[in-house]
Amino acid sequence: MSYPVIENPVTRERGIVRRTPDDAGSMLIADLYAAPRAAVAGEHVHPRSTECFTVVRGVLHMRLDGAVQAVEPGTRVVIPPGTPHDWWNAGVDTAYVILEVDPGQRFEAMIRNLFGLARDGRTDDTGRPGLLQAALLAREFDDVIRFTSPPRAVQRPLFAALAPIARMRGLRGCYPSYLASGGGDHAELESLPSAITELIPALRERLAVPRSED
Repeated sequence: MSYPVIENPVTRERGIVRRTPDDAGSMLIADLYAAPRAAVAGEHVHPRSTECFTVVRGVLHMRLDGAVQAVEPGTRVVIPPGTPHDWWNAGVDTAYVILEVDPGQRFEAMIRNLFGLARDGRTDDTGRPGLLQAALLAREFDDVIRFTSPPRAVQRPLFAALAPIARMRGLRGCYPSYLASGGGDHAELESLPSAITELIPALRERLAVPRSED
């Protein structure tokens, strides 16, 4: 059985969607592979979602509320809504992490758009889109993600002023083509050690899997 792959060549993230929100309630579960030097696009908060990282292999460095920690295999980190966080892989090996986001449907749509822009060369070298595109993306997914820099008091009026210009230039906050595919690839899931599944309630209690797209 194969599962859809969502990949960002800029941030060096590769996700295999283990469970989509449509398939099993509100939670998104993905197997995340963070290559050496991989990093999320910037410190941010999720206003309404709880995000969990369970490290299977490798080491992931995280900044939570300003405090940096190294998350090692067998560790699960739960990030409540509204918590500023950032992560990166400073090691020489690929980090393998089980990612949970609840609710996750809008989160998945945001990720597919952000990764799609990166694949199309429409972001900078940190994975963040240009200012006009960012204005629309930020407004479209304000319920999902908010970057902490620049401050929100600056972002809101700036993006409100730029949004009409961005739309006039044909840009959108959400692209249907990106929602349809993460790049077209599919992959099989790795078998997880029982010690890892025991840490993840969604896998331990409900072993349902998403649709196969063989």
